[in-house]
Amino acid sequence: MKKEDKIIRYTAPERINHWVTAFCFLFVAISGLGFFFPSFNWLMNIFGTPQLARILHPFAGVLMFCSFILMFFRYWHHNLVTRDDILWAKNIHKIAQNQEVGDTGRYNFGQKCVFWGAILLLLLLLVSGVVIWRPWFAPYFPVPVIRLALLVHSFAAVALIVVIMVHIYAALWVKGTITAMVEGWVTSTWAKKHHPRWYRELQQKRSQNE
Repeated sequence: MKKEDKIIRYTAPERINHWVTAFCFLFVAISGLGFFFPSFNWLMNIFGTPQLARILHPFAGVLMFCSFILMFFRYWHHNLVTRDDILWAKNIHKIAQNQEVGDTGRYNFGQKCVFWGAILLLLLLLVSGVVIWRPWFAPYFPVPVIRLALLVHSFAAVALIVVIMVHIYAALWVKGTITAMVEGWVTSTWAKKHHPRWYRELQQKRSQNE
């Protein structure tokens, strides 16, 4: 492949940020399922022992939140909903048939929904997690508040797992997406097909710098 045919989509710091978040999510989700379902208690061994899982689970959760916050500040302006996103949503049946719709920027409407859904659920998980975090914070809250926080934490965790599963499925479905997050580049053909407005913006910046 010609070097000029490659377009940088994610820099090394961006990719590291993404994979730190991903691995933290993996550890937190697996150990959390072990807490929630008795038949999945064996999953708590992902941290070595169930006792270590109970200690490290909240710390890994905080690290995941902090890592995602870095991603939030990097990408929030790319994830604002535009008129083209409404067109994309109205033609979701064409998207399901692997057709591209609208003049998509760096991210399409589906990716934006994942982004905003993840930040909302992570905020819920952080707040509720602090309330139920023993022995550090839970003693400062009344029992009814702790019970409510447990419910919020559980539902938000399940919802986030579903959101991330959709994210992974979409990444596998669109050929070239995984390469972008592993190696950092996409082809110009991929960019023009899936994110035409983003491709044009890159070309304009390139021409201005020449």
